[in-house]
Amino acid sequence: MEEHRLDLVMLVDDNETDNFISKRIIEITNFAHEVVIKSSGKSALEYIGAHRNDPDKLPDLIFLDINMPIVDGFVFLYEFEKFADMVKHKCRVIILSSSDNKRDIDKIVNNDHVIKFVTKPLTEKELNDIKSLGVNSKAS
Repeated sequence: MEEHRLDLVMLVDDNETDNFISKRIIEITNFAHEVVIKSSGKSALEYIGAHRNDPDKLPDLIFLDINMPIVDGFVFLYEFEKFADMVKHKCRVIILSSSDNKRDIDKIVNNDHVIKFVTKPLTEKELNDIKSLGVNSKAS
């Protein structure tokens, strides 16, 4: 039985090494057909804004780091809220962070658009857990 792969996953993290590791595990596990990497919350928001009317170019899943300069995960989510419902429904958000600050974690997982909090590094087990949440591009 062939498993469903997501069409497009976006990694939003200013750490190149973390992005490299996350992208490799996504590729090795065939989790997604395509991975787009954005090294800042600002560039991720610009990408989503540029493709807001083309659902095929929007990510099915966004792995978002909390701690980034200028536009961090909290600011990203605040700005993400301003997008149309179609965008917010299509782009599911998973926090992928090394932060263990309980206040940060509690604040961010209570956001309506965040479906899961994952501690770095991304692993095959975590990707399987995410699949079990029913996150796939064919579901909507």
